[in-house]
Amino acid sequence: MKVYLDYSATTPVDPLVYKAMEPYFSQVFGNPASLHHCGQAAQAAVSQARQTIADFFGAQAKEIVFTSGATEADNLAVKGLIQGLLKQKPDLRPHIIVSSVEHEAVRQPCQQLAKEGIEISWLPVDKKGLVDLVKLEKLIKTNTVLVSVIYVNSETGARQPIREIGQMIKKINHRRQEDWRKRSGLANKRPQTVYFHTDATQAINYFDCRANYLHCDLLSFSGHKIYGPKGIGGLYVRSGTPLAAIQLGGHQELNRRSGTLNVPGIVGLAKALELVNRHRAADNRKIAALRRRLVQGLVKNIPDIILNTDLSNASPSHAHFSVLLAEGEALLLALDLAGIAVSTGSACAAGSLEASATLLAMGISQEVAHYSLRFTLGRLTTVTEINYVIKKLPAIVARLRRWAPDLNN
Repeated sequence: MKVYLDYSATTPVDPLVYKAMEPYFSQVFGNPASLHHCGQAAQAAVSQARQTIADFFGAQAKEIVFTSGATEADNLAVKGLIQGLLKQKPDLRPHIIVSSVEHEAVRQPCQQLAKEGIEISWLPVDKKGLVDLVKLEKLIKTNTVLVSVIYVNSETGARQPIREIGQMIKKINHRRQEDWRKRSGLANKRPQTVYFHTDATQAINYFDCRANYLHCDLLSFSGHKIYGPKGIGGLYVRSGTPLAAIQLGGHQELNRRSGTLNVPGIVGLAKALELVNRHRAADNRKIAALRRRLVQGLVKNIPDIILNTDLSNASPSHAHFSVLLAEGEALLLALDLAGIAVSTGSACAAGSLEASATLLAMGISQEVAHYSLRFTLGRLTTVTEINYVIKKLPAIVARLRRWAPDLNN
């Protein structure tokens, strides 16, 4: 039996998405930047898809920037905003606040900016992997330009209070503007706006991602996590948010991202988001029930197993465990031999021997972090598949533990 429980890494393309994309590979194949009829037919498809995507996020069409995926979108959000602000204010000394459980696509650009002299503050999380709004507010300074907090963590599934963070930042910006007007009017420099970015890649299938509901200025998303194609994603950019292109070579996307547009991918992304709206409520109920069955079955049948996902405040798709004395990579390989596809953490960090930064930020020790196993369920997951995992995993764990050193030694 073959079981796929790694939906957080990628999802299969929905047949309706594939069908929508098909004509744009060989029939409507023009470059949308071309002025002739072939190009304009492709441009019409892009415009229609852009509007569909904008509607999903409660945005204007011009606020959607297409990218190759969420990794590029995250890089554009972080580095593009800093470059855009520095073009406007060369003497600015920007300060960025980033949660300590961000995806590497946000973490690494911030680490690079720190080497270039940009001040970075890392916002801690509690044992459930959640940020504290009081601590966040205390970190905000007069030169803070960006707060970036991931919506749903790709490893544990922890859901951050994104709307509450957005509301808080909006109030801070409003209060600063009011104080500025009352104090000095135009005599002093206008106070610095704090912009808010969230990577919503893992949230779109399950939670409300409308930009005005979340009060965010920048929001990253990807196609292949929502039963759409790989190689396409995007960034919502609120009108008025300064954003400089970080990829040069053309004038596409209103000079915010160079490169020929991926027409089939864009059409597929729009169709995938359309289907998310159609399936979200039913998916939430079904997947949450299957996840509950999986967790109960594994906790009951495997001793010394720790659930790192807070089921009361997480994506319904995620169940992240530490299986003590059973090394994560060994578990993954043994499960694969049994036909079960899972992961130890984020697919983007696969191959790294370092312990997960997310788990370490949650206070989990390096040793326990190496015993990690992540299950992520999806639209096509069945009860039969869950029962198969519950049947197979306990024996695999017992076998690996017989080979492992005693935990107490």
